[in-house]
Amino acid sequence: RLEGNSSEEAPPATQNFIIPKKEIHTVPDMGKWKRSQAYADYIGFILTLNEGVKGKKLTFEYRVSEAIEKLVALLNTLDRWIDETPPVDQPSRFGNKAYRTWYAKLDEEAENLVATVVPTHLAAAVPEVAVYLKESVGNSTRIDYGTGHEAAFAAFLCCLCKIGVLRVDDQIAITVFLLFATFPFPVMRKLQKTYRMEPAGSQGVWGLDDFQFLPFIWGSSQLIDHPYLEPRHFVDEKAVNENHKDYMFLECILFITEMKTGPFAEHSNQLWNISAVPSWSKVNQGLIRMYKAECLEKFPVIQHFKFGSLLPIHPVTSG
Repeated sequence: RLEGNSSEEAPPATQNFIIPKKEIHTVPDMGKWKRSQAYADYIGFILTLNEGVKGKKLTFEYRVSEAIEKLVALLNTLDRWIDETPPVDQPSRFGNKAYRTWYAKLDEEAENLVATVVPTHLAAAVPEVAVYLKESVGNSTRIDYGTGHEAAFAAFLCCLCKIGVLRVDDQIAITVFLLFATFPFPVMRKLQKTYRMEPAGSQGVWGLDDFQFLPFIWGSSQLIDHPYLEPRHFVDEKAVNENHKDYMFLECILFITEMKTGPFAEHSNQLWNISAVPSWSKVNQGLIRMYKAECLEKFPVIQHFKFGSLLPIHPVTSG
C-alpha cells in the first residue's frame, strides 16, 4: 500500500537515490517484476486513485496543493514546446521527425523541470524522478507511444508520492482530475496528433485503445453507481456528447470516435464488448484484471520499465 509513504514525512535525506535502469531483459525476468516492491507500489498507487475517484464527476471540487500547481506548470511547459516545434514536411505520413527535436529539449531540460516541483531538501531525488518523466512521453527513435509510456507517467507521480511531494490529500487531484483528465492526457494526445506518433505495440481492434488504458479504469470507477448512465450508454453518441465533460471514460470514447471512422463495433471491438457488461463496478474490476494481464504482465511493455531506489526491483518486503 502506498499511503504510508505519501502521507507521512518525506524519506530521510540520507536515502541513496539512483538513476533507474532496465532490469527486465528476458521473458523469465518477468517473475522478478511481479514479485518486486516496484510492482506492489505501482499497482497500489493505481488502485488507491481508482478508489479515490469512485462516483465523483470531473467537476467535483477538490483541493489543489502548491505541488499540484507546480506540476501543472511543468505540463504547460511541455505543451508550449509542442507549439514551438511544428511538424516538418516529410514523405511519410506517420512519425513526424519534429518530435525528435521536441524530445531532445525535454531530455536536456527534464531535471530542471522536475527541480521546480521537488523542494530543495529533496534535490538528490531529482535525477531519479526525472527519468520517469522522460520515459513517459514516447520513444524518440520509433516515434511511438503506448501503455508502457503511460505507465512511466503514473510511475513519475508515484515517485513524487513516495518522496512526500504529493500527499494523500492530493489523491483526487493527483492524476485523475487535474493531471490525467486535464493536462498530460491532452498533452500526450497533442503529441500523438501533432507528430502522428505510431501506437506502440498496438493490438489494433483487439486493444482497448491505441494509446491509453488508465483513464478507462479510473473513468469506469467514476461511473460506479451512477443513477442513470450504464455501460451500454457509452456507445450512444447522445449520451457521450452530453456527459463527456463530467466523466473521463466518456471523454476517451469521444476521442476515439473523432479519430476513427466506421462502425464502433469494428474499430473498437473490445470496448464494444465491454458495453454489454451489466454494471460499472464489473467493468472496473474487469479493466483492472485486463490491465494487469495485457500491460503489466506483458514482456514487450515491461521490458522498458526502469527501476531505481523509489521503485526497486527487489522482492516485496513486508511491514
